Amino acid sequence: MPYFADKQPLVADIFSRYPASPQGRRSALMPLLREVQNAFGYVSETHMAEIAALCGTTATEVRSVMSFYSTYHTVPTGKYHLQVCSTLMCALAGSDELWDHLVSELDVQPGEVTADGRFSVQKVECLGSCGTAPVVQVGDEGYYENVTRSKCDRLLAAMRADTPPPPDNPVPVTVREDGRQMTAKGERVGASIHDLAPLGGER
Repeated sequence: MPYFADKQPLVADIFSRYPASPQGRRSALMPLLREVQNAFGYVSETHMAEIAALCGTTATEVRSVMSFYSTYHTVPTGKYHLQVCSTLMCALAGSDELWDHLVSELDVQPGEVTADGRFSVQKVECLGSCGTAPVVQVGDEGYYENVTRSKCDRLLAAMRADTPPPPDNPVPVTVREDGRQMTAKGERVGASIHDLAPLGGER
């Protein structure tokens, strides 16, 4: 049975948020994807086709939307889906070395799940926590900050015991009124928006 077949009130509620037009129906694509992924942990080809039919588009378009966002998955993920930020600030802080250690330690590559179903891994684009690089996000939960190799090993050990520590920071990260990020310990990191200067100097 199609996933949304017995969820018509939910589908109607989602579509009610958008204009009653073909473009409006297509706007419902992302919340429908989120509903399926929340239920299964990923969106299968069958579910892509179902969502495409509901939105009046094609499964190819649904997949292209999914491919733009690292938050959507086309294959099953582990109980702990580890996402390592790979953009510049995290790379400069050692995320590439952290990634190599992680996949070596778990013996898993993107798109794979460990034999016990516990872990999967993914490189993602900027998580917006540059002041605490390198950063790892687990599932849809918060961020683990300043993840060194030893901290990574401690996190993996805790997750193997199903006792992961709470994330260092929620999603999104805490930002104060001056634009500076705050760590979980209340420390300010990064620059203030008041430190910014106009391009080309004063006018």
